[in-house]
Amino acid sequence: MLGKKGVDRMATKGIDCATPLNQSTANTLAKEGMAFTGRYVVPEGYAKRLTLPEADAISQAGMKIVTVYETTATRASGGAASGSADGDAAFREAKKLGQPPGTAVYFAVDYNAQPKDYDAIEQYLLAAGKKLSGYEVGVYGSFAVVEEMAKRGACKRFWQTYAWSNGKVSSRANIYQYKNDQKLAGITVDYNESYGGEGWWSTVAANQPNPDNPTVPKDAAQKVIDVLGALYMASADADVRAAAHFAADALRDAAGILKNPG
Repeated sequence: MLGKKGVDRMATKGIDCATPLNQSTANTLAKEGMAFTGRYVVPEGYAKRLTLPEADAISQAGMKIVTVYETTATRASGGAASGSADGDAAFREAKKLGQPPGTAVYFAVDYNAQPKDYDAIEQYLLAAGKKLSGYEVGVYGSFAVVEEMAKRGACKRFWQTYAWSNGKVSSRANIYQYKNDQKLAGITVDYNESYGGEGWWSTVAANQPNPDNPTVPKDAAQKVIDVLGALYMASADADVRAAAHFAADALRDAAGILKNPG
């Protein structure tokens, strides 16, 4: 399928939510066509915290997990001190969950950040990254935040929200959140789509990228991925496009090709 707002990229449907999922809810979301779920890696005491049993439930349903760190909406404006503390907390949570190295943790800039905030946000992300050994740092925020942090090289993964974005979608966005506060599977969710390089993960070992011990030769996998890309672009059938996207991602995982943004 084509991306929202005319973004001509392969798109995969997913959700994010503050409600912990059980196996039944995760299965229902998967049956509704959701391929990934965004959940929170935050310290104990937060009701929205992702736990290992929930991560297993999401994974067993066949969905991938996108992890995001957010305690308060404007936390990133606290600069390096806040970033260092949050990066350390996120790292501990990711390790408890068994989140594999090479995947991403997104840090939320969940407000209408202005140019005066950009230096502090950059410092926040860079400081968080120093604590996240082995993981990729991502940012969640508006079009302007994504564009500015990409330009500054503050992080490598980008999750854009439609909020405060004035209808613009960044070409750097790996994930795009396009609608909030929707009811699905009996819970409140936000709708997203992704375009590759998400940095997502699963507790199912076979689904993890393994660059050190690939089960498919990288060169051969890349040739097939290129063919799947051509099929995706040539087909007008949304189901064929979705299948091509999933097949390409499965090959990347099997070949240990870590998906990076352009």
